[in-house]
Amino acid sequence: MRPPLIDGCTGALVAGGRGRRMGGLPKGLLRLEGEPLAARALRLFGGLFEASLVVAGDAVPYAALGAPVVPDLLPGKGAPGGVHAALAAASTEWVFTAACDMPFLAAGPIRFLAGLRPGAPAVLVRWGGRLEPLHAFWSRACLAPLERLLHAGDPSLQELALAVGARIVEEEAWREVDPGGRALENANTPEDAARLGLRPSST
Repeated sequence: MRPPLIDGCTGALVAGGRGRRMGGLPKGLLRLEGEPLAARALRLFGGLFEASLVVAGDAVPYAALGAPVVPDLLPGKGAPGGVHAALAAASTEWVFTAACDMPFLAAGPIRFLAGLRPGAPAVLVRWGGRLEPLHAFWSRACLAPLERLLHAGDPSLQELALAVGARIVEEEAWREVDPGGRALENANTPEDAARLGLRPSST
């Protein structure tokens, strides 16, 4: 039997900008086992959430993947702007945000975080001493505070998490579901891509 969907949640793939450190390649089009990372993520989201969307400054690379593509409402704000756009566009109470360059997203760790939502405005993992805001659940309660912070300056998502009183999963607890932090891996540079076994879309 297929597991039930995570209630009241949209999966949001945050695709960001031009991937300058990748030579301008949209990072969501990096391939693992021949499939674009964005397509893999959206396929996973289809089995977890009632809706999915992509946040991207340029919709063209993602238009064929079958999910709505929405732009940042406040351009130039990086990942916080992406989370803001996802919360504003979603019709659900919650969004699960993931970066488009995360090759090893998996249902088990995501469902674990989902189970910690009751009574929390957001749920994030702390790994290696840093909060991981792009493998996290954010509720609509975060939208207004995030908007205020974005209008006031250039906040980090870590600042937002602290401002709203997010529930934090510490590394020891996270290791019980993701021992090596594999679900949190991402590819910021060509070296990262090579280490993770990713290939450009043209190969």
